[in-house]
Amino acid sequence: MTQTIHFTKMHGAGNDYIYVDTSLYAIPDPSAAAIAWSDRHTGIGSDGLVLIGKSTIPEADYTMRIFNADGSEAMMCGNASRCIGKYLHDRGLTDRTEIRLLTLSGVKTLRLHLDGAGMTERVTVDMGAPVLSCPAQIATADGTMTDGEVTVDGRTMRGTFVSMGNPHFVIFTDNIDAVDVARLGATLERHPLFPERCNIEFAEMLGYGHIRTRVWERGSGITLACGTGACATAVAAAVTGRDGRRTTVVMDGGKLEIEWSEADGHVYKTGPSAFVFDGEIALPCLP
Repeated sequence: MTQTIHFTKMHGAGNDYIYVDTSLYAIPDPSAAAIAWSDRHTGIGSDGLVLIGKSTIPEADYTMRIFNADGSEAMMCGNASRCIGKYLHDRGLTDRTEIRLLTLSGVKTLRLHLDGAGMTERVTVDMGAPVLSCPAQIATADGTMTDGEVTVDGRTMRGTFVSMGNPHFVIFTDNIDAVDVARLGATLERHPLFPERCNIEFAEMLGYGHIRTRVWERGSGITLACGTGACATAVAAAVTGRDGRRTTVVMDGGKLEIEWSEADGHVYKTGPSAFVFDGEIALPCLP
């Protein structure tokens, strides 16, 4: 008998995912479900699938697992975590405005900002401290790259590696509209420099405190926004002297406010989240 799953589609700055409460519905093969449901022609259409669960450890209140549109599991997504905060609060599953969320890259704290009607207007996520040295994620001698060179298809570009739990490579350009994000992003994602593949950001300084960024997400392709990508862009701008520790990152789907705190070294990301629609869909047939 085919099982029907209730889902909610949400987006954070245009970064859209399908959300399922696993305390109500078991998803035996989330990778297969992500592939089938994310298809924008034959499925629901999304950048991936997010599973919300109850935490089994005292340090967290809820859990998040996220599967990209290609079925690969991601470690963290800032936009998805903001949406989970809104989902839990505005659907009456919690009355807390500070929520601890367990992800594959650790426990992240969500701070909800409510509007006059008591609904979630914006969410601030403590994304943790950025990591600039990670030999597992970038194959250089010391596991770092700051404004270093990489050559793709005969073109040499300069980029900075930042890990926000997941790997990012940020390339600054003087004209972001002239960048072939699809071609270069797809090639760089699987470049030998990145053993675990990589998220690729192309960024242009619009002025001090404002950065225009376009993203190629590992496992999803071009997305309208990427929370960890916005954080990585802000950190890369700061460490290369292009910007300060507080900036607005303008992505295709909207703006995200990023602060790299001097007090604790953590990156804080604030932005909107929104419900799109609810629905029901059958689990994919498994072999």
